[in-house]
Amino acid sequence: MTPPGLQDELKKRNPFDSKQQEAILNILRTSDLFHNRLGRLLREYGLTGSQYNVLRILRGEGKPLPSLEIAGRLIQVVPAITGLIDRLEKQELVSRVRCEKDRRVVYVAITDKALGILAQIDQPLMAMHKQLIGHLSQQELQQLIDLLEKSREGVTRDLE
Repeated sequence: MTPPGLQDELKKRNPFDSKQQEAILNILRTSDLFHNRLGRLLREYGLTGSQYNVLRILRGEGKPLPSLEIAGRLIQVVPAITGLIDRLEKQELVSRVRCEKDRRVVYVAITDKALGILAQIDQPLMAMHKQLIGHLSQQELQQLIDLLEKSREGVTRDLE
């Protein structure tokens, strides 16, 4: 059985103005639904999506990183990386270390407390990923990844 299209889902009487519009609105609708579900899960561990993202980056790197490097790797752009790191530091999930060579550079390190929380989140998060898109085949997942990456080319080209 084919799931209802976005037009039906939104109870939109008239067709979309273009396939591009329909595609963009589908991406936005899907992103919002996924974001809400993931946000609920992360709140159970006292984290926002952006906070989780910072911790995920630090754990993956395995060493402290400068704040601006973290900001450049975030999935969703955060205008105030300093405030975000302040809140994580208050929760004792990261610590700051000034660079000895250049005092203007501040490195952010993940704490053992944060690593423990991430370890608790890993399995429920993988289960949620499976719940959200586990019905897609490996080929469909790769096709989705390829199409989304290709779609972002237009945006990144404009930034150059």
